[in-house]
Amino acid sequence: MSTRHILLGLLASGPSHGYDLKRRHDERFPQARPLAYGQVYTTLQRLVRDDLAEIDGTDADGGPERTMYRCTTDGTRELTRWAGEIAPPAPFVTNEIFAKVVVSILTGGDAEAYLKAQRTAHMERMRQLTAVKTATGVDLSTVLSADYALNHLDADLRWMTTTAARLTTLTAEVDTA
Repeated sequence: MSTRHILLGLLASGPSHGYDLKRRHDERFPQARPLAYGQVYTTLQRLVRDDLAEIDGTDADGGPERTMYRCTTDGTRELTRWAGEIAPPAPFVTNEIFAKVVVSILTGGDAEAYLKAQRTAHMERMRQLTAVKTATGVDLSTVLSADYALNHLDADLRWMTTTAARLTTLTAEVDTA
């Protein structure tokens, strides 16, 4: 996910300061990793440097003075370009679970036990996400984020089942390579 484009998108609705942008990001993308304040302010500085955002004064609002930022015309054009860009499917698969299965085989570990333990961890995370998305009063952003994560976890589980069924063949291939 492009932090710079997400912040530009949040700025597109009007001037904001870094604290507010971080809060709104964490609300709008509830299943994403929360942004660190340092990441927000570093990204804002780069957006200003690249003429995609500009300082729009300061605001104290009963607290410490905060710098307000707003999206520039170039920022709006960049945001429109980025939002319309098709996200390419990943050209390479970096699957930590698969790597651990192969390393387990290479080192004489128990790949089957590892897959069972990983399956248990995935199932627990799926239960947590299901509880989040079915909670009373949950907003649609949270439901959609949880659904996205659940679908990916489900795909991992299906892959683990297939891999477990093929462990004998995989072990023979890894041992002879």
